[in-house]
Amino acid sequence: MATPSHHHLTITPPPPSPPPPRPLPNFLASVKLKYVKLGYHYLMAHLLTLCLLPLIAVTAVHLSQLNLDDVQKLYIHLQYNLITVIALSGVIILGCTAYLMTRPRTIYLVDYSCYRAPDNLSVQFDIFMERSKQHGGFDESALEFQRKILERSGLGEETYLPAALHEIPPAPSMAAGRQEAEDVMFGALDNLFKSTKISPKDIGMMVVNCSLFNPTPSLSSMIVNKYKLRGNVKTFNLGGMGCSAGVIAVDLAKDMLQVHRNTYAVVVSMENITQNWYFGNKKSMLIPNCLFRVGGAAVLLSNKPTDKRRAKYKLLHTVRTHCGSDDTAFNCVYQEQDNTGKTGVSLSKDLMAIAGGALKANITTLGPLVLPISEQLLFFASLITRRISDTKTKPYIPDFKLAFDHFCIHAGGRAVIDELEKNLQLSEAHVEPSRMTLYRFGNTSSSSIWYELAYTEAKGRMKKGNRVWQIAFGSGFKCNSAVWEAIRAVKPSESNPWLDCIHKFPVEIKV
Repeated sequence: MATPSHHHLTITPPPPSPPPPRPLPNFLASVKLKYVKLGYHYLMAHLLTLCLLPLIAVTAVHLSQLNLDDVQKLYIHLQYNLITVIALSGVIILGCTAYLMTRPRTIYLVDYSCYRAPDNLSVQFDIFMERSKQHGGFDESALEFQRKILERSGLGEETYLPAALHEIPPAPSMAAGRQEAEDVMFGALDNLFKSTKISPKDIGMMVVNCSLFNPTPSLSSMIVNKYKLRGNVKTFNLGGMGCSAGVIAVDLAKDMLQVHRNTYAVVVSMENITQNWYFGNKKSMLIPNCLFRVGGAAVLLSNKPTDKRRAKYKLLHTVRTHCGSDDTAFNCVYQEQDNTGKTGVSLSKDLMAIAGGALKANITTLGPLVLPISEQLLFFASLITRRISDTKTKPYIPDFKLAFDHFCIHAGGRAVIDELEKNLQLSEAHVEPSRMTLYRFGNTSSSSIWYELAYTEAKGRMKKGNRVWQIAFGSGFKCNSAVWEAIRAVKPSESNPWLDCIHKFPVEIKV
């Protein structure tokens, strides 16, 4: 009797979909008092200046109202009251000295330039996927995962990848990484020096930030060598600080400009794609491949009073928040090797929640520095009421749209922009620069906030007195803000990366 044969049907499960991002925590849920205290601490640090200015103004008004007889009587009175004269003179001298010592120097943003790669380096989705298949290192599940991430990313079809990744097969190397760095840095700096007519030898300090590519000699040394900067130039290289390092670099330059008089500082913000492309199959390490693209910016800062006439903006505030003491926050963006030894940057599933907490802490600290008094009083009264009555009512969240005219939210990903728009109750117009920057140039890391500012200028929206809020976050985990005020109505420069295509934007992004 024949034994019946058993046929085994093997069913291959479909590749897993990308895990849904965790939304940012609702900012209305809670406000930590320590961050409110920190914001008011920053405000109180300049209390002496804030008190002296009205006092000087009132004194000047009273003196202007004195007639000749009043001056003569005052002179006679002081002539016979030597102690009063000495005391009054001492108070005036001490007041003026304290004012001059505590008064911060105004930091001007003379101009900036964003690098735009040549058109032959643009990458469409189908080309991206075809090159990934041709590499041979990605399995079917990894390829499908990348395809879905691209479709949901908010990126368009004109972003740029470095030349080494356009080769078949891709050919990343130290030499190719240096070439990308030179193209980005020198391209942005050439345009900056051309538009400002500043000689490189006039630069007193240089701050370069690039998180994942830090060769020897350093990136700042490459710039010194290229432009033959003077021997006493002060250079700084910031590495491993993520996408928020552009604001950190501005903050460092600001502190240096408070110490050194009449000088220029250049900030160069970029990331390197060539040396940091991941060729493995770990899902959490594949996401950066789909989001990060070539880009960089060079910014010229000055503390020279004479530059006020030609500068675009003045720096009002920088606020930095570091959450690195928390282990989960520290590990949520982590460079490591997978189980096959391939190096990449892993993004934790907790990233959105960590980013939300850092953002909430940062804006709570920033609030007392920028919000109108009416908003601060309402917020403070709400906070005190909650503390006294110990109720479960939601705190009053100030309207930041009353403090800022324009928002430059780091174009890290579509989900982050969506959640910030929702939680800060922003309009589509407020987040348009961030969405369009992500669509046109991708995530260019620390330089994305400058592409967004350039977008606003190219649209002709920057008027005199407008305030701009740049907010970015990155590994560590950090969230940093910079606040600028337009000195004049700003027109786009010739090197503006949006100049020849701004009429196409905004575009509708498919969900």
